[in-house]
Amino acid sequence: MDSIMATLGGGAILLLAGGALGLLSRGRFSLRWLLVALTLAVVNDAMLTNGYGVIPDLLPQSAWNWQGKILALAATLIIVSLPAFGWRRSGLTLVQAAGSQKSALPVALVYIAFFAGLAVAFPSSPATAETIAFQLTMPGLEEEAFYRGTLLFALDRAFLGRWRFLGVDWGWGALLSCVMFGLAHAFGFSDGQFSFDPLTMMLTGVPSVIGVWLVLRTRSVLLPVVLHNFGNAITLLF
Repeated sequence: MDSIMATLGGGAILLLAGGALGLLSRGRFSLRWLLVALTLAVVNDAMLTNGYGVIPDLLPQSAWNWQGKILALAATLIIVSLPAFGWRRSGLTLVQAAGSQKSALPVALVYIAFFAGLAVAFPSSPATAETIAFQLTMPGLEEEAFYRGTLLFALDRAFLGRWRFLGVDWGWGALLSCVMFGLAHAFGFSDGQFSFDPLTMMLTGVPSVIGVWLVLRTRSVLLPVVLHNFGNAITLLF
């Protein structure tokens, strides 16, 4: 029930924020694609929670949500296979935009420095082999494919206005995808009430903006996937 309430709360935020931004983008806003983005978010949450507990947990002894992550990633891959999305248009491609590597490298180094600083500032306890394996794979693969792939694709079509900044064309959809990523980590529901952690929102929102920039510049989630897993794993070394 808590997971369902968290999904409803996050969905309401997406609709309210998206609707408000849509009023500012008259003629360049698609309610249909905003609803598609909402549907994607609900499907992603449902898979991460094993269908809100309906799907049997085949890995009950695991300390990490391997099954939920695999289900969510599988759902994302199925969605990008649909004609309305497409693998390359959704950024799920190994091909990088021509000439993007040179400008992407300094930004990737900023990302690495950000997480290296976090690792030093917030040292972790010794990690198990399962923890290391999970952090080196699932977070980047599943979350980047969804938030910087299908969700960004849908939100970019919901908000067609663009402005040039730092060498890429931004839209409200790009920023809203960062907000949703931050809320996925900082927003929740338990003990009968919603909760929000501003520090977690900041620590996830900042790298999310960097990840979106990389996708907009390279047209691929490849580099964000690698950096995301690096960011999660480096904290295990301190």
